[in-house]
Amino acid sequence: MDLKLKVYCEGMSRQVRRDVLRMHQKGTNVASAMSAVDILVGLYFGVMSTTDEMACRDRFVLSKGHGVAALYATLAARGIIDHSILAQYLQDGAPLAGHPARGSMTGIETSTGSLGHGLPMAVGMAWAAKLSGNLGRIFVLQGDGEQQEGSVWEAAALAARLELDNLVVIVDINGLQGYDRVNDLTPICLFADKWQAFGWLTREIDGHDHGQINGALNGCPFSPLRPTAILARTIKGKGVKEMENQLGWHYFSVPPEKVEAFIRELDVLQ
Repeated sequence: MDLKLKVYCEGMSRQVRRDVLRMHQKGTNVASAMSAVDILVGLYFGVMSTTDEMACRDRFVLSKGHGVAALYATLAARGIIDHSILAQYLQDGAPLAGHPARGSMTGIETSTGSLGHGLPMAVGMAWAAKLSGNLGRIFVLQGDGEQQEGSVWEAAALAARLELDNLVVIVDINGLQGYDRVNDLTPICLFADKWQAFGWLTREIDGHDHGQINGALNGCPFSPLRPTAILARTIKGKGVKEMENQLGWHYFSVPPEKVEAFIRELDVLQ
């Protein structure tokens, strides 16, 4: 990865995390959003084609819809939506809902919320793209707890059967889900073997290292006629020590009196 692009993406990640902290003075799942920031920035600033040309535009599905604040903030940083709209997060009647709603604004491709639904929709999108000759790729961001959903594996089997090499899944492995550590429910060490057993080519990366993110995603597909799964190791609440790897921040809002201190910490630590 070009050094200048790497530094630029790191700066964008700091900006997006600052926005996420300001947005989450109301609503839950701030830590889930923070773990996904570097992946989203890597996609939108170094990998995806967001041109309006339908024949080559890439598409993104946020299957872990509860982390949508990070997507909104990334779309604003990329200039796809107006930055000022972020102040309307979770306001009644505003388009920035707590989960993605298709048609609510530019850049939101699908409605998600119930975990396990994003990949089945993405399989349909990828298959339709193949049939129509569309050269764009479909990227899906899942959570690690989401790997427990049966619909994930039904879709994974079909994607391999249809040889969807235009489909890429990124799993945000932050190790925590709603009520427990993922390893205490479904051991994370099994994830790579499961994806490979379903016919996918798989690679593990540091989900906060822009060089690794860019290298893996720009290398997709790893082989013709095979879908790709990227297992990205992340830290829930990344960037704020009080949040990092703490289950409670799956539910907490950011107290208004802590926002600026957390933002200063971001700028110092990263």
